[in-house]
Amino acid sequence: MSEVAEYIDGNAPILLITDHASNHVPPGIDLDIPKALLNDHIAVDIGAGPLSRALAARLGCPAILAGVSRLVVDFNRDDDAPNLIPAVSDGYVIPGNATLEESDRAQRVARFWAPYHALIDGKIGALQPRLLLSVHSFTPRLASSPDEARPWQIGILYNEDDRAARLAIPMLVARGIVTGDNEPYSGVQLNATMNRHAESRGLPYLGIEVRQDLIGDRPGVELWADRLAPVIADVAAALA
Repeated sequence: MSEVAEYIDGNAPILLITDHASNHVPPGIDLDIPKALLNDHIAVDIGAGPLSRALAARLGCPAILAGVSRLVVDFNRDDDAPNLIPAVSDGYVIPGNATLEESDRAQRVARFWAPYHALIDGKIGALQPRLLLSVHSFTPRLASSPDEARPWQIGILYNEDDRAARLAIPMLVARGIVTGDNEPYSGVQLNATMNRHAESRGLPYLGIEVRQDLIGDRPGVELWADRLAPVIADVAAALA
């Protein structure tokens, strides 16, 4: 495992990518926030890392799991996005980011963001996957919008290329899974990694968001890995 990402090897024609798998803050970076916030959804996609490892094991596929917190740098943003290094997240001020000098911002991009995306580019070139699989999780409620419940168990996100999404959504619904079609938010707006590595290549991708309370512990992770792995495999086979 490098400072930037954990790589899991595999032979299946699927490359799994998890942008927000870690809450790690490397030495030399001070976010100046309470330590408890590093276990909050603003710092990490809760359950996404364990779920990704379980899915990679079931599918036998390679996986790239981000190695630093989204508060250090958000890999699922373009490198010139204003919120690439968030000064505020879901109502919480991140003082160490709010006062960041432009030179420090550039150093974070060069140290983390650039090599992370170079790793993805390199693995796509070497492996030639049939499908990119993006795994995230979403909070049942935002602290900034506590009255807006998110009832979906799974969200499937996509931008312009909906080939895999159109296959996956009815498969999930047929299994009794409450599935959001570009919910709880749209991949038209939040799709930077898949736009960069999949849409730009014409490579099919499946963006899966799982509600965090469903995968917050080991039994939940195992249950949802068992439920999702066959659907992912069927989607990949249908795209062959």
